[in-house]
Amino acid sequence: MIVAALVFLSTLAMAALAYGILEPRFQRDKTAKNRLAQYRASETDAAMRQVARDRLNEVAKRRKSLQSSLTELEEKARERGRKAAHVSIERRLQQAGLDGTLRGFVIVSVALGLAAGLVVLVVGLSPLFALAFAVICGLGVPRWVLSFLRKRRQAKFVLEFANAIDVVVRGIRSGLPLNDTLRMIAHETPEPVRSEFARVVEAQQMGMSVSEAVQRLNENMPLPETNFFAIVVSIQSQSGGNLGEALSNLSKVLRERRRMKDKIKAMSMEAKASAYIIGSLPVIVGFLVYLTSPDYISLLFTESLGNLILGGAVGMMATGIFVMRQMITFDF
Repeated sequence: MIVAALVFLSTLAMAALAYGILEPRFQRDKTAKNRLAQYRASETDAAMRQVARDRLNEVAKRRKSLQSSLTELEEKARERGRKAAHVSIERRLQQAGLDGTLRGFVIVSVALGLAAGLVVLVVGLSPLFALAFAVICGLGVPRWVLSFLRKRRQAKFVLEFANAIDVVVRGIRSGLPLNDTLRMIAHETPEPVRSEFARVVEAQQMGMSVSEAVQRLNENMPLPETNFFAIVVSIQSQSGGNLGEALSNLSKVLRERRRMKDKIKAMSMEAKASAYIIGSLPVIVGFLVYLTSPDYISLLFTESLGNLILGGAVGMMATGIFVMRQMITFDF
């Protein structure tokens, strides 16, 4: 027992002596490891901060580029709006899908006015009334018909435009470039979308960029839908991004606009029907009076005072129709 105790105590003493000798070295190694860990952590934090700063700088640059692009696009949109307010007759003929020139339009207008004036003179009405009727038919009717055809073609374009954008989205998601999807629309979609996108493809073949060609689409078809499409394509070409997702969202927005427009049109149809009835009543009543008592109402057409009364009535009726039209017409 005494020997075992001596061995145990000797071993314990040697261990304590070794620990006393080696403990400062262990402490220095531990301190060095802690300092190295802190240095590496500081390096990592600095690298992470640098990455965060680079990311913020990149986001700021991209935001600045996007803002400048939006400002430029807004200025171009204002310029197009000013040009759209003063559209030439030739451009209107093109937008209506008619193959005509300004000379042909003027010839048709003059011929229509002369024919209307001659018909009124043959009927036996006064020359003043014949002149007024000729001016209305020569200046107003051709422009009204042209505006009607233009709006009808634009309505057909809007009806098929969302489907054309869906074609672009599916083509981009399947790996096709934007130029090929535009060619697909120019060959496979119905009119008038096909002819308008064919002009876009022709503009690209002439050396224009995609954004410039799409902006020409908005000039040929001045609609909010084509303006949205031109803005999306221009921003994507300048700042990058997922064009398929952006156009998919645009397609949804256009369909929602169409649905809202149809809903508002259905809700305002009652007011429009009332306006049509009120506007047509004077004409129908005057025609019925002319059939039953022609001598009684013919004074409005044969006498100068009757012509003045008839002109004042037509002016007041036109004012009322214009006011009712403004009340039941909504902008989208």
